[in-house]
Amino acid sequence: MTTSANRPVLAPTPRPRLLSRALLLRFVSMVGAMVSFFLLLSVVPAYAAQAGGGGAAGIATGSLMLATVLGELATPRLVDRYGYRVTLMAGLFLMGAPALVLTVSPHVAWIAAVCLLRGLGFALTIVAGGALTATLIPPERRGEGLAVVGLVSGVPSLIALPLGLWLAGHTGYGVTAVTGGMAALVTTVSVLGLPDRERRTARAGGAGRDASSGSGAGAGRPVRDERPLGVVRGLGTAALLRPVLVFGATATAAGILVTFLPLAVGRASSGVVPVALFVQPAAATVTRWLAGRLGDRHGSARLVLPGLLLSAAGVLVTAATGVPAAVIGATALFGAGFGIAQNATLALMYARVPASSYGTVSALWNLAYDGGMGVGAAGFGVLAGLTGYPWAFAATAVLMLGALVPALRDRRR
Repeated sequence: MTTSANRPVLAPTPRPRLLSRALLLRFVSMVGAMVSFFLLLSVVPAYAAQAGGGGAAGIATGSLMLATVLGELATPRLVDRYGYRVTLMAGLFLMGAPALVLTVSPHVAWIAAVCLLRGLGFALTIVAGGALTATLIPPERRGEGLAVVGLVSGVPSLIALPLGLWLAGHTGYGVTAVTGGMAALVTTVSVLGLPDRERRTARAGGAGRDASSGSGAGAGRPVRDERPLGVVRGLGTAALLRPVLVFGATATAAGILVTFLPLAVGRASSGVVPVALFVQPAAATVTRWLAGRLGDRHGSARLVLPGLLLSAAGVLVTAATGVPAAVIGATALFGAGFGIAQNATLALMYARVPASSYGTVSALWNLAYDGGMGVGAAGFGVLAGLTGYPWAFAATAVLMLGALVPALRDRRR
């Protein structure tokens, strides 16, 4: 008879280390891509406007985003064929090399061509790089790892965006363009030290193990097929489409706030806008981290609905555009919900596919982000022209609640 005194005491299983050498090395190319992209994001339209006015500036930005969206659709296939390293290095090269020759000509066609190449490069870096990063994070700590990744990629963007305009004003467009190009090119070498995957090989961290990990708790039915999913097939997979729709709804509101909050608040309370636009990403950063830790322990699936509801509530409160305290509180509320939705939906999607389909997950999530922001900004402009800003914000909050259908269905499953 075995008594409790004779039973061996099992030591708790140690949690895998999050910041591996490979992940830290991946941060190098991540920072390089973010600095290169955001340093020139406002500088290139300003350079185009010097020669061709506001229309040329619009063509520059439109070309960049068009190529980004199209590139995101094609990147999973490129990753499947050539692997992470080659695709990521190609993306960094396409972001960097064209920037070096941006100021060769002020003609709008030349600027648009440079922007098209850089947009394609950016798509390759965020989709292939995002998928590679996911393979470097232990599945048991995926939520927390994605939060760290968000911080590493977010801080350079916050610094580089205003820095680009400052550099252009003090050193000229040529020096700024070369600086942005070199930021991507010099980090290309770091990719050589990263692991790669063989074609059509599902690595550790696939659907079977992820579904039983902390990030996969309550994740629903994962995709069992080890073959890589294409983007079209991914959109036809309900387990991936539901989180995409929810995150797309929150990203729509993010595009609206960044674009229209300065116009909606007006000159009387213009000092509120910088505070509000700082509070929003700050709140998102904090809650993205918290959502990662909670998701690893209790499952990311249960966090999707709260993220959506907090985001919608923040947009609704923004309707009080004449009350400074309400505007700041609203952006904090929205930022908190947006951070939760960012982490929870992405962690959930990675947990539902084998590692061979991480590229498709990265593409779908980024398409929801970019497409949602673009559609939101365009649609809100028309709506606000008909109803005014307060009612347009209120209507947007109501429309966001349409994402409750996929969120609740996903929660039940």
